[in-house]
Amino acid sequence: MSEPTARSGTRLTRRLIHLYAGLALYGASSALLVRAGLGLEPWGVLHQGLAERTGISIGVVSIIVGAVVLLLWIPIRQRPGLGTVSNVFAVGIAMDSTLALLPDAHGLGAQIPLMAAGIVLNGVATGLYISARFGPGPRDGLMTGLNRLTGRSIRLVRTAIEVAVVVTGFLLGGSLGAGTVLYALAIGPLAQFFLRVFDLPAPDEGTPDVAGRTPQEAILPQ
Repeated sequence: MSEPTARSGTRLTRRLIHLYAGLALYGASSALLVRAGLGLEPWGVLHQGLAERTGISIGVVSIIVGAVVLLLWIPIRQRPGLGTVSNVFAVGIAMDSTLALLPDAHGLGAQIPLMAAGIVLNGVATGLYISARFGPGPRDGLMTGLNRLTGRSIRLVRTAIEVAVVVTGFLLGGSLGAGTVLYALAIGPLAQFFLRVFDLPAPDEGTPDVAGRTPQEAILPQ
């Protein structure tokens, strides 16, 4: 095997490890926030609200919502990658698996550390799977697709989507609280920090990756 081929194979392996470790940790971090009981991340509020109303586990609800959002990519002409499809299933499975092992936290002495751990772990997870460069997850792909379609800024589109998601989830019975606010304030800086920690060298410019995207397209967040 030539040296360039060996390097390419090693890099692909590292990217796959980053992707699936990141998605698993993302699901686990969301489960920590659920058990902390002090408020969830925006989409988590919606997932929990739907789970309360339907009796379906929150992880399965996450998978269903992800699949529905992915269908919305069709009219806005977004292209899914390996990371997109993996995100739909892996996060929900990891979330339900973690919840099955983790008891509820009782009292602020247990809830606050669990909430903090969930937020930090979410930042770690985000840095890992973004660094894999396998394309955006369904929810962020919807955001970037609507940005391109409407010409509105990413900030405006993301804010509109997440406000709608949080309000709907809260009305359905989802958990909104200090954890939601702290997550919103902390996740950007945490994700940026851990993306630098886990960053992988990009392939040659213009060379498509496994997801069929150039590096510039594939680095979009999940």
